[in-house]
Amino acid sequence: MSATTEPTTLADTALPGYIVDHRVVSDVVAERRGPWSGIVHAGQFLTIVDLYGNQAVDCIVYDAADTDIRYSAPDTIAAQGNIYLTEGSVLRANTGDALMTLRHDQVGRHDTIGGACSKESNSLRYGHHTVHQHACVENFLAEGARWGLGKRDLVSNINWYMNVPVEPDGVLGIVDGISAPGLSLTLQADRDVLVLVSNCPQINNPCNGFDPTAVRMIISEGPRPIA
Repeated sequence: MSATTEPTTLADTALPGYIVDHRVVSDVVAERRGPWSGIVHAGQFLTIVDLYGNQAVDCIVYDAADTDIRYSAPDTIAAQGNIYLTEGSVLRANTGDALMTLRHDQVGRHDTIGGACSKESNSLRYGHHTVHQHACVENFLAEGARWGLGKRDLVSNINWYMNVPVEPDGVLGIVDGISAPGLSLTLQADRDVLVLVSNCPQINNPCNGFDPTAVRMIISEGPRPIA
């Protein structure tokens, strides 16, 4: 499991209400602009806390036993009939099987069509002067390499806390977030999964309020059974 620094303040160490009665397996802070990864076993919970508000958290989920089985945005969207992820959404694999379920959500909706930023897309959208900027694809590649994953294993991702409205003409917007400091979401693993995260380093659009910040990653076990 990739870990950064342990929470050091009272505000950071208090567990979110939904998991307050859980046994904590891992509790770390993913630093601003950096990656995180970990195995979440079947029945365990992964809680992501937006510590400072409006921080996009890019995420890909794989079957821990067979990474050829991985998150599929098309299968997830088609199964639920909704382009946004919200409480109750099931993250489905390219096989149609359930990987994780969003059990609790304090924000309301999350994006899964906007994709991950990259050096190439930054230079195309914002100018060649941005080509040197670190991006989510680089985070995914660096962290995925620890698990034997490469560029061909990167698929359409989830953008937790990112606000991507679809305009009446079908154009996607990347606008100010609807999260706030301390809000959280909790997923439950439907099987053993590998979770890759890029704590988005984007500074050229408002997905992070133009100022990337840290997030808290908590893996826990609790009395709440898989429904």
